[in-house]
Amino acid sequence: MFFDAKEYATAAQILDGLVEEVPEQTGPRLLLARSYYHSAQLRRAETELRTIVERDPVEHYARLMLGRTLERQGRDAEAAPHLRMAAALAGDFPQE
Repeated sequence: MFFDAKEYATAAQILDGLVEEVPEQTGPRLLLARSYYHSAQLRRAETELRTIVERDPVEHYARLMLGRTLERQGRDAEAAPHLRMAAALAGDFPQE
């Protein structure tokens, strides 16, 4: 509902409490990271995404978002490995 209304900061406030209640669940943490990303809270998004990737290194969407978050902060060199890994996990290989 908050995503549809583009109220990402409000969504982040609600999801933060949910993540505190169930920190082991990836879904709420990923939504929280998306909320932070869309509300330009990029350091917070990065923190949540790194937590997910640390727990589940093959979580493709978290890798993609982490790469995009780092790119948005102007940290392209750090972003590149995450974006390559996300592409590989999604099966997006360059056609020769």
